[in-house]
Parts: sequence; structure tokens; C-alpha cells
Amino acid sequence: MLNTRLMTALPAFCIIIGIVYVGNPWSLGAALLVGSVAGWEFCHMMEAGGYHPNQNFTLGLIILLVLDGYFWPNSHALQIITFMLIVSLGGQLFSKKSNSPTADWALSIVGGLYIGWGLAYLVGLRQLANGQGWVWLALLPTWSADTFAYLIGRRFGRHKLWPRHSPGKTWEGFFGGILGGLLAAIIIKIIFAIPNWGNTFLLGLLIPLVAFFGDISESMMKRDMGVKDASNLFPGHGGFLDRIDSLMFVSVLVYYYARWVG
Repeated sequence: MLNTRLMTALPAFCIIIGIVYVGNPWSLGAALLVGSVAGWEFCHMMEAGGYHPNQNFTLGLIILLVLDGYFWPNSHALQIITFMLIVSLGGQLFSKKSNSPTADWALSIVGGLYIGWGLAYLVGLRQLANGQGWVWLALLPTWSADTFAYLIGRRFGRHKLWPRHSPGKTWEGFFGGILGGLLAAIIIKIIFAIPNWGNTFLLGLLIPLVAFFGDISESMMKRDMGVKDASNLFPGHGGFLDRIDSLMFVSVLVYYYARWVG
């Protein structure tokens, strides 16, 4: 399993380095691609649980929100959400395959907000001054926390953390993830000179906690729908949604830190 994860992760990591470095429009294109596939995975995951969200509305909302993040500060998020709420509700009235129209409509919108909202903040980060550094502050500690949690939990994990939602997670892995996030934040500080040292340690502790919240939230959904992974696109890793579940929340934290403090 570890070798499979590494063989999948290394090529993807190299591609991401290039995309973050060159910036837009490649970063925007990557976010639109990842968001669209993650939206498709979300809808199919809900279908496994017996629901039928409208995939077109979910993907449409994701795409519009990501584009909105790209064109910050000229945001039209309120208008986008208002438009999609009305159009999707009207579309649901004519859906013939839905046995639970209210839940299906709600999931169509929630899926778009859940994925598009977080990715819009990530795209917005790249638009800021020193945007490459801010994006890496979101990416690297999140990935490092996930990797350390997996390795340490696999080797030393004995005490279950939250078996109701994710039986494989342990307290040992949780604290390993915090260590990984802190080390990665220090690396970003050294390379990009952001943030200051006090906030480097603060964010190094906060990012793994926020990342865990995102990860366990998706685990709750998968367990509720009776699936192990959102999809099997990446051997050993699951799908796009499994890879960005933490990042969508971390990007919000880093974005507001960059805007208000950094």
C-alpha cells in the first residue's frame, strides 16, 4: 500500500509544483479540472446512498465559484448562489427520477458549495502578493500532516480517535499529523519568508487541526453513503475529493490569515 501511494503521489507532486510555479491561467485550469471531477465524485457518492443530486447544477456551481475566486476582488458570489438556488430548485421540479426531491435538490447545491467554496479560496490565494508562497503554505503542511498521520498511525497507532466516522484513525496518527504540519510550515517560512516565526508555529499547529476537520467530515459522508473512497482514480489515495477534502478548509484559513494578518 505504501509503495502504491508513493508511486501515485510523486508524479502528481511534480505536476503540482509546475502548476503552482507558473500560476494562472494554469492554476485556474487545474482548479476547474479538480473541482469538476470532485463534484462528479460527490454526486456518485450520494447516488451510492440512494440519492440523485443533479450533477449539472453541482458542477455549474463549482465552476462559477472557482471563476469567482479567480476574478477577486470583483466577487459576485452572492449573485451566483442566488441564481443557482433558483435555477436548481426550478430544475428539480421537473426531475422524474428523484424519489426524494428535497434532499436531492439540497445535495445538488451543498455539493457545489462544499467543493467550489474551498477551491475558490485556493485560487484567490494565488492572486495575492507572494501568492505562490501562500498557496504552498496551504498545500505543503496539509499534505505533510496527512503523510505523517498515515505513517505514524500505521506504525504506532493503538488508540482509536473517532471510530464512528473513521475506524482507521488513531490518536498517535493525529499527533503525528500535527508534527508533520509544523515541520512543513517551518520549511515554507524558510523558503518564502512567510509568515513571521510566531505565526509560523501557530499556523503549523492550526493547519493540521483544520485539515483533520476536513478529512473526518468527508469520512463521515463516505461512511454514511457506504463507500470507502470517493472514486478509484488514484491507486492508494482514492479520488480527487479524497485528496482535497482537507485542503478546501485549510485554504480558507490561510486566505484570511494572508488578507488580515500576513
